[in-house]
Amino acid sequence: MTNKKIYLVAADMGYGHQRAAYPLMDISGGEIITINDYEGIDLWEKKYWIKSLRSYEKISRLKKIPLLGYFIFLMLDAFQRIYPLYPHRDLSSPSVQQKYFFQFVKRGLGKNLINKLNKQPLPFVTTFFVAAYIAEYNNYQGDIYCIICDTDASRSWAPLSPKTSRTKFLVPSDKVKERFLMYGVKEENIIVTGFPLPKENIGQGKETLLADLSRRVSVLDQKGIYRHQYSPLLQTDLPDSFKDARRPVVVAFAVGGAGAQKEVSGVIINRLSSLIKEKKVALNLIAGNRLEIKKYFEDTIKAAGLELGKGINIIYSPSKIEYFKLFNISLHQTDILWTKPSELSFYCALGLPIIMSSPVGSQEDWNRDWLLSVGAGIDSLDPAYVDEWLPDLLESGRLARTAIDGYLNAETMGTYNIQRLLDGINS
Repeated sequence: MTNKKIYLVAADMGYGHQRAAYPLMDISGGEIITINDYEGIDLWEKKYWIKSLRSYEKISRLKKIPLLGYFIFLMLDAFQRIYPLYPHRDLSSPSVQQKYFFQFVKRGLGKNLINKLNKQPLPFVTTFFVAAYIAEYNNYQGDIYCIICDTDASRSWAPLSPKTSRTKFLVPSDKVKERFLMYGVKEENIIVTGFPLPKENIGQGKETLLADLSRRVSVLDQKGIYRHQYSPLLQTDLPDSFKDARRPVVVAFAVGGAGAQKEVSGVIINRLSSLIKEKKVALNLIAGNRLEIKKYFEDTIKAAGLELGKGINIIYSPSKIEYFKLFNISLHQTDILWTKPSELSFYCALGLPIIMSSPVGSQEDWNRDWLLSVGAGIDSLDPAYVDEWLPDLLESGRLARTAIDGYLNAETMGTYNIQRLLDGINS
């Protein structure tokens, strides 16, 4: 393949690892290598990863089971707990989760892949910490980079022996750099780049992002309250935001890779049906590559008396890569992103206000805290009354402020920063 400067490695577990890899495909020859389903994978490895994925999805759904399920979830989530950042202290001791994974790495997990890639050792760039373990343990001959996919990370993301590791970590913020220093990672192996966002939603000089954000602010600030208050700022960077918007507000609701938010979407569809028919709101339902979620959406839409293509659409493809393309295209016309605080939290940097569903797991609790700290997200109120509280948010201008805060306070250029770094290594 042309322009293959790196090996880009992710895991097919949910969407987070592959979504973070997708923006870098133009320097990987258009290829994402899947650590749990690569060509030449041993049967025992395949079975191990399938079991792990099923466990991941079951754990994600456990919280919905009253009382017992919640406590079981808490016990399992404790293995990947992210501890408070303060006070600063030594957190370099390996975690139980790391020791568990290393049992399988030592058995040969991923060894066939590393042997194959070692024949032409390009930089090994991964969005999954176990792949970094595998590369280093099996003496990969090229440089190893690990991209952090959340706003904070558990001990498992750092090496088992951080003082001797040569893996370099591409982290989204200075705070995560501090975290990795606490895990014992050498400072020269921690590089603050920002999270890799899709270039098609940014533009080389942010021109695409600013055009989308201008249109977004004009519809999110329905009474002009925010634009009046912050006119000097907006006139400089977003003059087109003062044009009157004459279109519905477009809400995108994303169901996670484990399908944990499916039932919430049914409530939203029904409660917003009147506003959709009145062309005040439009709804993009993000099914990802999950056919059962797509069918659930279709059945719910029909039952609500709505029609696909008339104020309500489904973003779906059986291919994850194609789904990411379709999702990124849909963001150009999206005004609000409603999602649990997953890796999509970083998309606030595109000027997308995030309405947050309940977090699933320790890393999403930290993502939520980060979104609140930068002013880019708000907690979802009761979905059963979304037809009441969403119009109030739009009239107040609060969502316009949330959109601007995300753009101003979160790193936008992570993909470009990572590519410049890798280009410098390859030149």
